[in-house]
Amino acid sequence: MLKAATALAFALAAPTIGAADCRLALLLALDVSSSVDAAEDRLQRGGVVSALIAPEVVEAFFAVDQPVALAVYEWSGRYQQDLLLDWTMIDSKQALVAAAETVAATTRRHSDYPTAMGYALGHGARLFESAPRCAQKTLDMAGDGQNNEGFGPQSAYRAFPFEDVTVNGLVINAADFEGELGLIAFYKAEVLHGPGAFLEVANGFEDYERALRRKLVRELMPAVIGEATVPKGPRG
Repeated sequence: MLKAATALAFALAAPTIGAADCRLALLLALDVSSSVDAAEDRLQRGGVVSALIAPEVVEAFFAVDQPVALAVYEWSGRYQQDLLLDWTMIDSKQALVAAAETVAATTRRHSDYPTAMGYALGHGARLFESAPRCAQKTLDMAGDGQNNEGFGPQSAYRAFPFEDVTVNGLVINAADFEGELGLIAFYKAEVLHGPGAFLEVANGFEDYERALRRKLVRELMPAVIGEATVPKGPRG
């Protein structure tokens, strides 16, 4: 009954889904700049793998019948963006497990470049150009530092096609000085983009998997419009 109500709510929220190949194109962007050491990279990469196959995330992927298209890339300097998982249609649990295994088999390609977030966002915009036709597009921008090379996020949003893309943030808050007056404030002011964009905070790389699981569930579960939109049958 709950799944039927969720499906109905999603259909009402996204009436154009029939014209699309999938309900959501979800792009995960991982920070591998020089501030991320080898141990932290393992926690982040492993966190992505574990989060993708976590029970609540699997449930969210398949909350309704329409599939999700998933891709993953890592980023650091101006020209250091590498695709870890090309666009994959997650239309079965086997496809989701295979996607997680693909990410698990990857290794970091760069470790000594700064944080060029504007370039990373521009790369994400270009990746969406090759994505399947989906009703919605979401880019997950994870990072443990502010932009410190090249143009920033707001310039990227002006220069690249982000009109129909929501950019959510995952702050890896690894130091006390990065709190509300530092990295979190930067993400809120500069990175979040589009209607409904939100921020999730991981308390260090050890907390990355938990934060990503929470974030993925929120992104993947169809929006519930409200009980008034779901017809109620007779009691009994």
